[in-house]
Amino acid sequence: MTESKLCYCGSEMTYENCCGRFLSAKEKPTTAIELMRSRYSAYVLANAKYIIDTTHPKVRYQHSKKAILQWAKDNVWLKLEIVSSGESQVVFKAFFMDQQGVEHEHYENSLFEKLGDQWYYVSGTFKDEN
Repeated sequence: MTESKLCYCGSEMTYENCCGRFLSAKEKPTTAIELMRSRYSAYVLANAKYIIDTTHPKVRYQHSKKAILQWAKDNVWLKLEIVSSGESQVVFKAFFMDQQGVEHEHYENSLFEKLGDQWYYVSGTFKDEN
């Protein structure tokens, strides 16, 4: 990916100046919304390791790297829309197309927690597709 390529998360920043710096481990997200955006980009790039590494240690065992990788690869990620955000909460819609070409909307209210200098995804409440 080139420096001028816009980030997958829809921030309108370049990938390198946005999520790329987190996925490359050059920097750590400093807010829950930065972490959420970078996790979306990780799904686009099928980077299951990043998804697992940024899932809170107390719930990480509930997630399968293999299942995350499969879901990421099985879908075409179309766009991310941030509905609202707070210090430790982000409500978002992730739009994707499945293998049959059907478009879906993943609507989630996510909770995050900061441990030391690292933000982690803790849990999400999912809403039905509109």
